[in-house]
Amino acid sequence: MANRGPSYGLSREVQQKIDRQYDPELEQVLVRWILAQCGGDGAVAQPAPGRDGFQQWLKDGTVLCRLINSLHPRGQAPVAKIQASAMAFKQMEQISQFLQAAERYGIAATDIFQTVDLWEGKNMACVQRTLMNLGSLAVAKGDGLFVGDPNWFPKKSQENRRVFSEDKLKEGQSVIGLQMGTNRGASQAGMTGYGMPRQIL
Repeated sequence: MANRGPSYGLSREVQQKIDRQYDPELEQVLVRWILAQCGGDGAVAQPAPGRDGFQQWLKDGTVLCRLINSLHPRGQAPVAKIQASAMAFKQMEQISQFLQAAERYGIAATDIFQTVDLWEGKNMACVQRTLMNLGSLAVAKGDGLFVGDPNWFPKKSQENRRVFSEDKLKEGQSVIGLQMGTNRGASQAGMTGYGMPRQIL
């Protein structure tokens, strides 16, 4: 997995296209949020700037696990054991634990990155999207566990249920909607009989 050499041809073009989707400004927002959310007491170190620095910072999964744990009340943390390890399978296991916890938290399965996207740095833009969705969802929950500025993330749409009375619903049945079409104002002026050629003067 990690021993892959550089890609060439079409694979290289596809990888370059994926790399161009990475947003350095979003990276700064995410770093600020993660540092604030995980506690400003130095529990989580500041990453090196840039895509590679961001990837190395998140690669072992410890920062991600601390992040998801901080969004749960004390004693209900989804990741019980967080430990830094240099072993690849341990790092990937922790990333996987974060992804499972994020899905249980409410992130749609289609919005979650794959473990190799982060561990190999193949699609860091997808990692950013997952973290952005997590931040938006944490703000929308409004349970008091989100730390930081809510304006960092786009606001999630919320249900706006409307309840109509029986009288109002019956009133709506007698109205003919414009989707049905209308013949008001229609006339046959200017129409010619079928089969006659069009007259050009």
